[in-house]
Amino acid sequence: MEYPGNLFVVAAPSGTGKSSLVSALLELDAKLDVSISHTTRAPRGQEQHGREYWFISRDEFKAKVDHGDFFEWAEVHGNLYGTSRAAIEARMAKGDDVVLEIDYQGALQIKELFPYAVLIFILPPSWEELMQRLNRRGDTAPDVIAERMANAREEVAQAKDFDFIVINADFDKAVFDLKSIVHAQRLKYAAQRRNRSAVFKALDLP
Repeated sequence: MEYPGNLFVVAAPSGTGKSSLVSALLELDAKLDVSISHTTRAPRGQEQHGREYWFISRDEFKAKVDHGDFFEWAEVHGNLYGTSRAAIEARMAKGDDVVLEIDYQGALQIKELFPYAVLIFILPPSWEELMQRLNRRGDTAPDVIAERMANAREEVAQAKDFDFIVINADFDKAVFDLKSIVHAQRLKYAAQRRNRSAVFKALDLP
């Protein structure tokens, strides 16, 4: 089904700065709304239930899977993550633009279900920089960092299947690049036709 709103899907390896970039983008663009995913992992730092994620048990998560509640779901670093189908469709039906922060598996699932979704992959400038960023967090054990670096190599290999690539070497430039992608998508023919259908009809455009 086509909706007037646009769907932007942002994926990246852990430590690349995805959440910080999306937060900065949301501050700049009042028309964008973030979708809050469900996860079975524990909250980190100052994260709050219903703000960064909906934190639920594995049993609750599996029940939602069985009920078909998720647009997509995947297991990442031993934890389950899922996106509510109803929440996404309701917002897009109203004409809202929605941004999702998910892993590459979920992003590719969504592209199959929703061809108009815009997939954006965030890359680190180098493996060395990614390692330093993970170490700077100060709350991750060395063996976990090693696992995330190994997973990052697998994740980065999927970037070729995304529509846009943003390299987070300079934070402000990366935010600008994200904003540019969002603006350009809104001006595409198909997006304008969905969002401004009355104008297209008045001008007899297909």
